[in-house]
Amino acid sequence: MSSLPVLPPATSARSTRLARPPWLKVRLNTTGEYEQVRRMMRRLSLVTVCEEARCPNIHECWARDRTATFMLMGDICTRRCGFCAVGKGRPGELDSGEPERVAEAAAELSLSHAIVTSVNRDDLEDGGAAHFAATIRAIRRRLSGCTVEVLIPDFCGDWRALDAVLAERPEILNHNTETVPRLYRRVRPEAKYERSLELLARADAFRRKSGAAMKTKSGVMAGLGETTEELVGTLADLRGAGCDIATIGQYLQPHERRLPVEKYYTPEEFDDLRRKGEAMGFFRVESGPLVRSSYHARRALQ
Repeated sequence: MSSLPVLPPATSARSTRLARPPWLKVRLNTTGEYEQVRRMMRRLSLVTVCEEARCPNIHECWARDRTATFMLMGDICTRRCGFCAVGKGRPGELDSGEPERVAEAAAELSLSHAIVTSVNRDDLEDGGAAHFAATIRAIRRRLSGCTVEVLIPDFCGDWRALDAVLAERPEILNHNTETVPRLYRRVRPEAKYERSLELLARADAFRRKSGAAMKTKSGVMAGLGETTEELVGTLADLRGAGCDIATIGQYLQPHERRLPVEKYYTPEEFDDLRRKGEAMGFFRVESGPLVRSSYHARRALQ
């Protein structure tokens, strides 16, 4: 009688997880500026994507640069992207006082460039576009000369909602594609790659028609299972949609219930992606292991 094959012991997801390379180790700031910013955000009942997305640059941005990316409309998202640490479920009611509190925080930090994003709010008729517009207006009333960057969702393809944000003429209109088209079903199951490209193309058309001094921007993550050729192809698609600024950073798994890291790209590989993006004619390409959408965002206006 033949014996059954001996199977290897089951391997846990934890033991198969890729080891984080040394170039991704971040030195935490130990001065008081980080705590000052954190306390101010709590006092004003504000949410930041820096905390919610567990950004590795939070100590550098908050302590050294005293910048933060404000996240509007709560900390519960209506979508279930495979990479994101933000909570999922049914969001609460909009806080009408939030735009003014964001402007107050921007004034306390003496920001020269304010960055505003949000969770997806597919439960709202306009996806939160009017809330974005109100926040842009509040910042400009409170802090003259401060430039504004908005990192917006796709508004489910409601282009009237996009127009409401564009009408306020933010200095930078950012919308992330996040990954390559082949991986959308796994990484962004409720989004559409073509819709994101159309949003950027419409923003480009608006500024050309209106003469608005606005730049368009998008970001992608590396390490979710894409190939380098696919990343380069996505950059080409973004440039074809009129995108001026691209960010490319390493995906880091926020916790075990999110997609695993398939590959850690080396700093040299990120440099190569930057050079290839610049050759396409982008105004600026930020590419590196710790690059995120709002990292060194003010540089794009220099």
